[in-house]
Amino acid sequence: MSPDPLVGAFLSMIAAERGASANTLDAYAGDLSDYLSFLEARASGPLAADTDMIRAFLGDLEARGFKPSSASRRLSAVRQFHRFLYSEGSRANDPSVVLEGPKRAPALPKVLSVTEVERLLSVARAPLVQAQETAPDRLRRLRVTCLLEVLYATGLRVSELVSLPKSAARSREPLLMIKGKGGRERLVPLSEPARAAMSAYRAELETLAPKAAGTHWLFPSPGESGHLTRQVFARDLKTIAGFAGIAAARISPHVLRHAFASHLLQNGADLRIVQELLGHADISTTQIYTHVLDERMKAMVRDLHPLSDD
Repeated sequence: MSPDPLVGAFLSMIAAERGASANTLDAYAGDLSDYLSFLEARASGPLAADTDMIRAFLGDLEARGFKPSSASRRLSAVRQFHRFLYSEGSRANDPSVVLEGPKRAPALPKVLSVTEVERLLSVARAPLVQAQETAPDRLRRLRVTCLLEVLYATGLRVSELVSLPKSAARSREPLLMIKGKGGRERLVPLSEPARAAMSAYRAELETLAPKAAGTHWLFPSPGESGHLTRQVFARDLKTIAGFAGIAAARISPHVLRHAFASHLLQNGADLRIVQELLGHADISTTQIYTHVLDERMKAMVRDLHPLSDD
């Protein structure tokens, strides 16, 4: 929490009312700390700042080389903070309400092709060829294969993936119950290859590390959380990508989440269904994939319209 009492009260509110995660709270705290430092350097504060002062803060962000996307995020934090101060009666007005954020082009998500994903999975499944595969090697390979299969089959957030409970591997139903952002629950279908990868990994884990297999987590780890961290999975993913001939800069767990959504849409899935599978609270978040729909519509008109060129 922030040492500033007003910011601290705001963070407590979004934690309690919105179910904000620790990472989200840290991001808000950092953005608002920068804003308060700017105000303090000008002998002002959040209760005295006016619209011109916030506009000057945006100008300062631009002068420091902030990208429009980063400046927009900070402005969003400032707006929500001032809205909170106004709603709580700490201020008589909201000086941020009339401000517009920096103009920015919509960022298209990085996406792998279906062929690249297939190559990634093929490399992950293959045992070591330069030396005989040891039992720990096999367990690590089965774990990363399971992670990749489940991620591409479900489009889970990486935090949702690494914190899956061990019960997920034992369900007879081809569905996973996921508790996502804000405590919202959703059901996602699990493909047969993903279920098979889960079973193979779980069986190996119970054989080689029965104590670890007895914990609450499907991907146990001796770390503080008790389960595999996002950072370890991201590192393993980049290693696999290197062997698959995919540049490290193009790959991350989130890129595979994008691939899941884009490939579904390319094959005719409805945007609302993809929204539900991804766990997006608002359809506008899912609309970053409309470029896929645009291409699909162009192809449909080209191929099906009676007056299109042959």
